[in-house]
Amino acid sequence: QVQLVESGGGLVQAGGSLRLSCAVSTSIFSSATMGWYRQAPGKQRELVAQLTRRGSTDYADSVKGRFIISRDNAKNTVYLQMNSLKPEDTAVYFCNAAYYGATYWGQGTQVTVSS
Repeated sequence: QVQLVESGGGLVQAGGSLRLSCAVSTSIFSSATMGWYRQAPGKQRELVAQLTRRGSTDYADSVKGRFIISRDNAKNTVYLQMNSLKPEDTAVYFCNAAYYGATYWGQGTQVTVSS
């Protein structure tokens, strides 16, 4: 059974930084495309950043230059470093693993950015 556990969310002032972590429970991690999504109240879930097993990255335009996704295959963990946070980054952030047609989600972690 694949489990994804996020951590690192919280309350931060605008301009501050947070680092989210997502630990994956199984050995699929090294072959999976890992992603971070977010969902704000009343809005659809959207892709924030994605990192393939080969190291290719993709970012939403709204976070380019501020967020960095990275992975540590030895720890089965993916990170999202979020800098220069804005109130509009407030959302529940979800970790996602895509592995040969299967998709797995974490439970989400709340990020709140105050102005």
